[in-house]
Amino acid sequence: MNELLPVAVIGTSLLAAIVIFLLPDAQQRVRSTLNIGAALVKIALVAWMTIGIYQQELFETRFTILPGIDFVLRADSLSMLFAGLSSLLWLFTTLYAIGYLEGSPHRSRFFGFFSLCVASTMGISLAGNLFTFLIFFEMLTLSTYPLVVHRGTEASLRAGRTYLRYTLTGGAVLLLGVALLYGYAGPAVGEFAETGTLREVAGLDTSVLIAIFAVLILGVGVKAAFVPFHGWLPVAMVAPAPVSALLHAVAVVKAGAFGIIRIVYNVYGIEFSAQLGVLLPLAVLAAVTIIWGSLQALRQVELKKRLAFSTVSQVSYIALGVALFGPIGSIGGLVHLLHQGIMKVTLFFAAGNYAETLGIHRIDELDGVGKRMPGTSLAFTVGALGMIGLPPTAGFISKWYLGIGALEAGMAWALGVLVLSSALNAAYFLPILYRLWFKPVRGAWPDEKILAGRFETDPWLLLPTLATMVFTIAAGLLAAHAWSPLSWAILVSVREYLP
Repeated sequence: MNELLPVAVIGTSLLAAIVIFLLPDAQQRVRSTLNIGAALVKIALVAWMTIGIYQQELFETRFTILPGIDFVLRADSLSMLFAGLSSLLWLFTTLYAIGYLEGSPHRSRFFGFFSLCVASTMGISLAGNLFTFLIFFEMLTLSTYPLVVHRGTEASLRAGRTYLRYTLTGGAVLLLGVALLYGYAGPAVGEFAETGTLREVAGLDTSVLIAIFAVLILGVGVKAAFVPFHGWLPVAMVAPAPVSALLHAVAVVKAGAFGIIRIVYNVYGIEFSAQLGVLLPLAVLAAVTIIWGSLQALRQVELKKRLAFSTVSQVSYIALGVALFGPIGSIGGLVHLLHQGIMKVTLFFAAGNYAETLGIHRIDELDGVGKRMPGTSLAFTVGALGMIGLPPTAGFISKWYLGIGALEAGMAWALGVLVLSSALNAAYFLPILYRLWFKPVRGAWPDEKILAGRFETDPWLLLPTLATMVFTIAAGLLAAHAWSPLSWAILVSVREYLP
């Protein structure tokens, strides 16, 4: 049974995708039931494996593709961190997408590729070696492209071409890095081990390993939206709001960040990476991206684009935490993988609610919206305060550990980056909150939809937004709980730093 569970986790999404592709658009109830049912089953399977990992059980599927090269699916404490985030947010994003796309054309096509995207993300989280990771990394690119261009407009098609240029190039570079590593050190070093595999191989030229490391990081860094490889992300904001939430909080940028974690911790090993001297350049690249993304967010007048550049900045917190040589910084980076996802999906859900209900896309159109849509605006407020890092939100926990980790690692300049970034976060989020709650309504909304009932917007849109808002607060208030994201990140970090 333990050999089949990793396959079953991916198979729930694959099977759902196949059936959904065959359904006509009119079969909305069947499609929705299938989507929600598959998401709930996936959460149950991930929870089962998470409990098993806590009890030191082994979950692995392995078969040989070529001599010395295996296809491996394996659950470990790190993979469950990413799989738990993906499965939980998939459920909320599915509920949101059902309401968002009601009445629109090509729903079966959308939800089919949506499920393939989630299957690819789960494959990335459960990949047991670089070869398997690369397969699902490219599957993710191909399954998300139809979602980016779903509307079929010239703007979305242009965004799709940009998206493919960036991500396929990144995938090709990652393939080159994997080939170089396998050719130089042997396929065995591609296996993911908790303290890395390369340090066990003697007689390797460190300059070659440093060059290969740079190629691998460059390959995954495109999806992680490192500067200057981030250009696809703001352009892709023409996609529907559920896709934006998926790109920013669950799938693509998180796949890139997760790839960085795997390469540093599970291929090179954190101690060997420090010996090679590759962590400081990674930290500098992350710091530049953090500040530059925040500065660009300040310049945006469209709400979704401001959130997009916020993602460019915030995702690099994960890489910065990885590059801070020490378990405290590692905890901050790992837990931000989850916390940023929860907070950012809340913000994109809220932005989608404003667009769908009132026709609002620009920040200067938000005056007085808090009175018209209080629930959505409260959720946006909590998400924004979390991004700034105010207690008791999840974002405070991430930034606290990153800051302490910077001091522990003797990298006080990184603490300065975090402080400056938080100030910039406040500079581009607080004016929005002021408009929501304190400025008077200027006139009619751009395109208001009058809804029957007592809800401010479609309940399918409002309830997932409020649910992720609650998780944003709960992850901060309950951080000391044994099953909190922080506690699991501590478990992963301790294992990565064990001798």
